[in-house]
Amino acid sequence: MRIIAGEFRGRTIKFPKSKLVRPTTDKNKEAIFNILNNFINFNGIKTCDIYAGSGSLGLEALSRGAEEIHFVEKNFHVQKMLRENIRSLNSEDHCRVLNMTALKFSSLNERDTYDLILLDPPFFKDDVHQVVENLFKNNFLNKDGIMLIERSIQTKEKDVENFGREPLKRLGDSLIYIFD
Repeated sequence: MRIIAGEFRGRTIKFPKSKLVRPTTDKNKEAIFNILNNFINFNGIKTCDIYAGSGSLGLEALSRGAEEIHFVEKNFHVQKMLRENIRSLNSEDHCRVLNMTALKFSSLNERDTYDLILLDPPFFKDDVHQVVENLFKNNFLNKDGIMLIERSIQTKEKDVENFGREPLKRLGDSLIYIFD
């Protein structure tokens, strides 16, 4: 897995061999960021990567000019790899790893707000619906912010019902939902 564009273009991102992590393929990541380029200028934005895993999506945003990235990841072993990836890019000053579940994070009263929120949960993790609801209810997204969610084609019916919208794009067995 590698960073596609920007300052760290071509750099490799490690990911843990774990059933808890489903890394976004380079091809899908490139397509996701091509979509995002139509919605947002990455220069100086504050980003949150929820269900961060290896940090691939957040680090891609950092490489493209985001100023600050907050990664939400609960699993200790996955977090360890995420921190290694951040260190390998000498980006500790721009990154913060939050050790909590996505559900707990989205329920916080005292929190930051973001220009870009990325959610890439394990495909069959259904707490994402409550997380999205909480993010909106608690105003995590800035006025002109964008939220992108990557889900499985297999969860489409449940996702459309809960998100209240059709996916913007299909990428292989992934569906991309955008909230702006």
